Amino acid sequence: MRRLLVTGGAGFIGSNFVHFLVERTDVHVTVLDKLTYAASPEALEGLPSDRVELVVGDITDAGLLDELVGRLTGEGDAVVHYAAESHNDNSLRDPSPFVRTNIVGTFEVLEAVRRHGVRLHHISTDEVYGDLELDDPERFTEATAYQPSSPYSASKAGADHLVRAWVRSFGVAATLSNCSNNYGPWQHVEKFIPRQITNLLDGGRVKLYGSGANVRDWIHADDHSSAVWTILERGEIGQTYLIGADGERSNLQVVRLILELLGHDPDDFDQVADRPGHDLRYAIDSTRLRTELGWEPTYGAFEEGLARTIEWYAEHGDWWRPKKAQIEAAYAAKGQ
Repeated sequence: MRRLLVTGGAGFIGSNFVHFLVERTDVHVTVLDKLTYAASPEALEGLPSDRVELVVGDITDAGLLDELVGRLTGEGDAVVHYAAESHNDNSLRDPSPFVRTNIVGTFEVLEAVRRHGVRLHHISTDEVYGDLELDDPERFTEATAYQPSSPYSASKAGADHLVRAWVRSFGVAATLSNCSNNYGPWQHVEKFIPRQITNLLDGGRVKLYGSGANVRDWIHADDHSSAVWTILERGEIGQTYLIGADGERSNLQVVRLILELLGHDPDDFDQVADRPGHDLRYAIDSTRLRTELGWEPTYGAFEEGLARTIEWYAEHGDWWRPKKAQIEAAYAAKGQ
């Protein structure tokens, strides 16, 4: 049986990937996760114990990484590196955990796979490219220059550069992917889409940053998972692939759609203080992934994936409600 080590596999995107592996493949998965506030060990409950092992630990722990990566001795074994601090607002308040986890942690992962000769796939974000003008006809491609604008995106950009340097300097067998904004099950209620959904489910109001003109390119976490698996199976070592599902929507369009899907007036929302340095627009050109590797998203329409996501949050209030009050209090303190 093939074995994968998935760092950050109890987080939002990582846990969705673990579910994908269990449902669609026969690999054995070891999850390494620090179980910070953003992790959801509940997301791994019920998965077969002979297929999924959870190890609680930090990716900056070189000894632990060496032990876990050293188990990957078979053909096709690999490390899939999701672990990261990822909330922009938190990076503006305290950048230090982002530097430690995203840069130092990636360094330790790279050193471990280098010592043991193990394949690596590194998960990154489109935020490393900065932002586009709202009327710019272009989208991000694999050749777009990096222009990170927050401590979070800068730390992810630094991690990407480390991976490419280890490929070139040390021959590490790695691929990279930069993905657009994810949504779906198990996403923390501090994030934009689940925050709005859970506000309404709890009888509250939708909160919109500024005018809501900022545009994001949305992809369901299931589609991100299938893209990563496609890259693991068919991707070229040393190459970068952009993952996107042509889901560009303004924040205003997203909140209006959430309101409509939950039976509310689409203009019944509150405008709140904008985020400092809020990027205008992200847009992914995933042509290379689609044409060279044959990947296509399952969710052809953002509206379909969003409706499914709303259903999931409506059914899992026991998971998100204990976190909700503290998150809303923190936003309220910032006028958001």
